[in-house]
Amino acid sequence: MMQYFTQEVFVKFLKFGAVGATGVLVDFGFTWVSKEKAKIQKYLANAIGFTFAASSNYFLNRWWTFHSNNPELAIEYSRFLFFSVIGLGMNTMVIWFLVSKRNHNFYISKLFAIGIVTVWNFFVNLMFTFV
Repeated sequence: MMQYFTQEVFVKFLKFGAVGATGVLVDFGFTWVSKEKAKIQKYLANAIGFTFAASSNYFLNRWWTFHSNNPELAIEYSRFLFFSVIGLGMNTMVIWFLVSKRNHNFYISKLFAIGIVTVWNFFVNLMFTFV
């Protein structure tokens, strides 16, 4: 497990975080348009935003963070999306708990959920997607 706590991994985590910041903009943008303009139910709107962000994050992380040259693009992308869907479930549960049980603002809850899921996404993609 200690091989995952090196300077190289830390730099990758920082890059992953920078890519994630762009993903937050994509996520919030599509979530807001879906929820506020298209009047889609908030958890479905959350899934739409999350999906667009996961796709843009995959390509940026493949190129910049992990420097992947894997010719099996479809398999790698599928793995990334598989782990992202698990992350989406985690994301949705955190939002649901904070909004429904704690009466927190939806968007503040979403930001908190993104922080938690970022750690999950980084390590599973480091260990299983971009190997």
